[in-house]
Amino acid sequence: MQPKKNPNSDLRNYSRLLLAFGLCIVLFVSWRAIEFKTYEAVYDYESLNVDDDDDEEIPITEQIKTPPPPPPPPAPEIIEVVEDEEEIEETIIESTETDQEEIVEDVEEEEEEMDLDIPFAIIEDVPLFPGCERVAKSKRRDCFQEQMNKHIRKNFRYPEIAQEMGIQGRVFVQFMIGKDGNISGVRTRGPDKNLEKEAKRIIDKLPKMTPGKQRGRAVRVPFSIPIQFKLQ
Repeated sequence: MQPKKNPNSDLRNYSRLLLAFGLCIVLFVSWRAIEFKTYEAVYDYESLNVDDDDDEEIPITEQIKTPPPPPPPPAPEIIEVVEDEEEIEETIIESTETDQEEIVEDVEEEEEEMDLDIPFAIIEDVPLFPGCERVAKSKRRDCFQEQMNKHIRKNFRYPEIAQEMGIQGRVFVQFMIGKDGNISGVRTRGPDKNLEKEAKRIIDKLPKMTPGKQRGRAVRVPFSIPIQFKLQ
C-alpha cells in the first residue's frame, strides 16, 4: 500500500523547532514587559524677582561736635624779689669708710654667728675617731673610715625576723658629728624597717669623737655610710 502524502512534507518533523522558537518569543516578550518602566516628567522652577528686593535705606547721621573747653585764665606775671641775706646752714657729710680693723672684727663676728655644716669630704680638719689622734693629718680620713668599718663589724647583728623572711639589702645611714663630738640626727633608708632599726642601733653605739674643725673652729660635720645586709 503506498502512502498518500510525501513524507518530506510532514509538519511533525518541525514541531520541536517551532516549539523552541515559540518559547523564545514568549520569554523575550515577557522580559520586555517586566523591564518596561515609565517616568513621570515633572518640571518645576522657582523664579527670582529682583525687583522685589527692597533697597536698605541708610539713615543719615550727623556727628554732634562738642565745643572745646575754654582755655584757663592767664597767670599774673608777678616776680618776687628775694634778698640774698638769709644764712644757709651747711650739712656736714660724715665719712662712711671703715678701718681694716673694724672689717676684720665684723667678719669674725659674722663667722661666729654662722652655724655651718661642713661635709666630711671638704672639711679642713676631719673629726677624729678614738685611736686616730696620733695619725698624720693626711691619713686621718682613711683612719676614720677604717675605724668606722671596724665598729660596724664588731657591733653587727643580723635581725632574726629579716633572716626568716629572707630580707637583705643595703641600708644608707646618715648622721651628724656635732661641735662637741657627739653623734646626733641619725637617719636611715633601706629595704626593710628591721634592717633600718639595726643600722641605727649600730650608729648609736659610736663613741664620742674629736669634732671637726674649719678655719680653726669646731663645726658640725654630716657623714653618711652604707651598711650591707647579706644572707650567706
